[in-house]
Amino acid sequence: MGAAPLDVRASASVKAPLAAAGLARLATAVLRAEGVRRAAVSIALVGRRRIRCVNRIHRGRDRETDVLAFGLSGPGGFVAGDVYCCPEVAARQARRYGTTPQDELRRLVVHGVLHVLGYDHPGGEERVRSAMWRRQERYVARFGRLAR
Repeated sequence: MGAAPLDVRASASVKAPLAAAGLARLATAVLRAEGVRRAAVSIALVGRRRIRCVNRIHRGRDRETDVLAFGLSGPGGFVAGDVYCCPEVAARQARRYGTTPQDELRRLVVHGVLHVLGYDHPGGEERVRSAMWRRQERYVARFGRLAR
C-alpha cells in the first residue's frame, strides 16, 4: 500500500483576511519544504473566546493567544497536527508590528506548522533571533503568496 499524501485542511469559524484554502496551500508548501511526505494537519481559524478556551484546557493559560499548535509524529515519519490561529489577535498584532493582518496571519500559520514539526524557540525577545524564527521568515517570504 502506498504512502498517504499530505492532507492539509483549513477551516474558518470567524471572518479572516485570507481564504482558508490559501492557508492550507501555504502550510502544504512548508511541509514539503521540510521534507514531510505524509501528514494530516488541520488549521482552524477561530475567535478570541475559542482560542482562549483551547489555551486554558491544553496549556493551563486562561488568556487569548495568537496561535496554538499540537503535533504528533508517528511511525514512518507520519506527522499529525492541529494549528489554531486567531485572526482577531493577528490583526491586533499586525497594527503593533507595522504589518498587514494578512501577513501576520501567514506568519502565524507557518509558525504553527513549524511547531507541529517539533521546532521551538525561546520566550520573550529572544524568539525573533532564534533559528526557528529565521526559518519561519524564510518560508513566509518564499511561500506567503500562496495564501490570498
